[in-house]
Amino acid sequence: MPSRDGPAVVEVDDLVKRYPRADTNAVDGLSFTVAPGEIFGLFGPNGAGKSTTVGILTTRLRATGGRVVVGGVDVGRDPAAARAQLAVVPQHNNLDRALTPRQNLVYHATYHGVRRREAQARAAELLERFGLTERADRRIEAYSGGMAQRLMIARALTHEPTVLFLDEPTNALDPQTRLLIWGQLRELRARGVAIVLTTHAMNEAARVVDRVGIVDHGRLLTLDTPTNLVRGLAGDALLDLTVTPAGGDDPDALCAALGELTGVRKAERLATPTGPPGGRPGGLAGVGAGGAAMLAALAAGGGRPGGGRLAALAGAGLLGRGGGAAGNGGRGRLRIRLHLAGDAATLLGPAVAALAARSAAVNAVDISEPSLEDVFIELTGRQPR
Repeated sequence: MPSRDGPAVVEVDDLVKRYPRADTNAVDGLSFTVAPGEIFGLFGPNGAGKSTTVGILTTRLRATGGRVVVGGVDVGRDPAAARAQLAVVPQHNNLDRALTPRQNLVYHATYHGVRRREAQARAAELLERFGLTERADRRIEAYSGGMAQRLMIARALTHEPTVLFLDEPTNALDPQTRLLIWGQLRELRARGVAIVLTTHAMNEAARVVDRVGIVDHGRLLTLDTPTNLVRGLAGDALLDLTVTPAGGDDPDALCAALGELTGVRKAERLATPTGPPGGRPGGLAGVGAGGAAMLAALAAGGGRPGGGRLAALAGAGLLGRGGGAAGNGGRGRLRIRLHLAGDAATLLGPAVAALAARSAAVNAVDISEPSLEDVFIELTGRQPR
């Protein structure tokens, strides 16, 4: 396990940034800390303020107010000393194409005061660690996107920073390169390096980060471990139901009725599905793998609440089949997501029974586990920025 003894290596206290002629603050009173040997994810929608925050932490921007300390150095008072404590890996390739990969590493190390012989030794070690030794002396133009990303991370480590900042470290990379990069970040964490990363690949990052801060409109909305955030905000399970309401039934009222079931933390309407259901003829249209197994058990009785009702619903035509929703070709369908506090198996029967009571047809069922992305949507909304 990484050591997190001693004071925080990143301290952000009531940080404020307002750009000239702006009506609102880009960063509005943000506070958080990052410990040694911690991978910290700073997530948010486009325009949420995370890039501005990282820009201030890495001395590229000056704060309007508040205090930022990186590696024990006040960034606002001594940005040059702060830069010696940190390294930045940007999203886009900014390698020096006039130099070979090995020369890029040696030059970066000597720029930060590392003696040339030591810089050459560090470059050789990092090239080996990131699997670049065989192409260390070729032209940068011959590197793929994944190789360039590995080289940029290696370059950032040549002066042995206390804090490493990464922007979308695995964007558009192949699975093998992503695995290598996440593995290297875990090794850095074990060595006590603090890592701050921003990414939209939240579910992928959730396997690696220790804590997550979600920001929007310049403010910190929540801060906790991925597990605590998912269980606390998204629930224990998700039950997605695609249904066709009875003629004249109000979709919002139907959704509200499902939300009142015991064990349902929240019910929300999702984007209305388009096109015909994708099930096989005679099968349950669009039913996910988990939902199909559950429905089969319920329809046979299954020992679950509502089991007998499902068989009756299917026979009465209230459970939609492959040909469409209750004979209307799939028109007027409604998709509802239920956030559950407990096992989805115990809630599926009552949910279908509630729909049957309103003469609504069930067209598709999908059961899944909530993710960090669900938390993100819950806090910041579904509308694109």
